Amino acid sequence: MHAGVDGWGRPYDVIAACRRIDADVLVLEENWAPDGGASISEQVGNAMGYAVVEHHLAGGRLAGPHPDADEHWMRSFDWRGKSHAIYLDSERPFGARVRSSRRFDTAQRGHWGVAVLTRLPLVSSRAFELGRLARDRARRAALAVTIDAGGTHVTVIGTHMSHITYGAPRQYLALARGIRALLPEGPAVLAGDMNLWGPPVSLFFPRWRRALRHKTWPAWRPHSQVDHVLVRGSLRVVAADALAAAGSDHLPIVVTLAPAPQSS
Repeated sequence: MHAGVDGWGRPYDVIAACRRIDADVLVLEENWAPDGGASISEQVGNAMGYAVVEHHLAGGRLAGPHPDADEHWMRSFDWRGKSHAIYLDSERPFGARVRSSRRFDTAQRGHWGVAVLTRLPLVSSRAFELGRLARDRARRAALAVTIDAGGTHVTVIGTHMSHITYGAPRQYLALARGIRALLPEGPAVLAGDMNLWGPPVSLFFPRWRRALRHKTWPAWRPHSQVDHVLVRGSLRVVAADALAAAGSDHLPIVVTLAPAPQSS
């Protein structure tokens, strides 16, 4: 969701984007929870009737619209510069140039993380930590939410992985081990911004099947699929697609699942 803003800090309508998806279960990355206020996922849940499970990955600040904003999503090559909108500094502080800027000083304080929302009955939830890599500005974790899908318990695991250049394979191995320990069997879905292409993701999860193959990033000219939905067990993919850009730098993706037919 990129905290509900573009790279310049201009807000977009996250609730409208979620209404367009209209899924029974939503996995939302880069959820923003302002200090003393409702998080974006809570606002979506209240508006659309979801139970909400969320997990913070970093603390930081969210800036408002930049006065120099233009028609582009953000200023080129400014992911961590002083004109950017999201400043995650709880795990790794910014340098003096950013900290001394008025934009940083006046930005809203809060927490950034991942959330899983469900309209289906919530059975249980659990987060397991994947640690933080030295170059990353956030811890990483997986949020496992078990739901009752018509009498069958299905676990949806939402995550937002670190970048491959930061050493993400270490966290992928930890995630694979954690899933094997937590969910040795049964139908399950693993979904999120993996910051990695499909083939190497599949190498870490050999028992899982990719539900979608579609370029998802950047939203204005997609050239890579880094957002994935993987399924395991007695689930079949009925439909899968990426929707039009909604405001984030990633395209939203939608997968329709059903019970796999029983073999005779």
